[in-house]
Amino acid sequence: MAYVITCGDEGVQINEGIRLGFVGSGLKLEYFSQAVKALKSILGEDVRIVSSEECDWIKEKLELSNWEQTTASAQQHIESLADKEGLLYSGFLPFSDPKKLKHEIKGHMVRPHDIHVANKICFTLAGGEQTYNLGCYLISAEWLYKVPKKVAEKIINTQIEFYKKISKNKDLTFVFEKAGELGEKIAEKNAKVLNKIGVKETK
Repeated sequence: MAYVITCGDEGVQINEGIRLGFVGSGLKLEYFSQAVKALKSILGEDVRIVSSEECDWIKEKLELSNWEQTTASAQQHIESLADKEGLLYSGFLPFSDPKKLKHEIKGHMVRPHDIHVANKICFTLAGGEQTYNLGCYLISAEWLYKVPKKVAEKIINTQIEFYKKISKNKDLTFVFEKAGELGEKIAEKNAKVLNKIGVKETK
């Protein structure tokens, strides 16, 4: 199955492909280039990327006033980001039935329009999202052991703070997804980095 970078929004559902979550699919996320470089060194060069409907991060970062503008801008900007980072742009995930995209990816948006229902953040440590859960924002952490601590800390904390803000929930539960094709040793390395930057699984 192909790996695909998506927004970490809980509404993004990938039906064909393995999802790697970055807020706004990485657009204007500081140090995203270093995360992509690390991911490619682990997973291979042909990582995909998609844009998606109702992306709060893109709306805020591009200072847009409505979802129509955001949808149009998301597609344009993520396709440009794909070119910049050497990623395969698979297309756009709408609120609809699952849509077949380019490069072996299929998916759609499934949460209610303009409403966030997640109460957890899931950090994937060993090879992307294994089980879809509408209650989770998703943050890719497969690459953390490959980058300097300041890079890991900045990318992870930026995303956590944003998800707390849009969910209006300061006490989101943290879940570590340790399954995946990279295996237990890589999962443990990434879990150690998360612990060092103050992110611990909620007991």
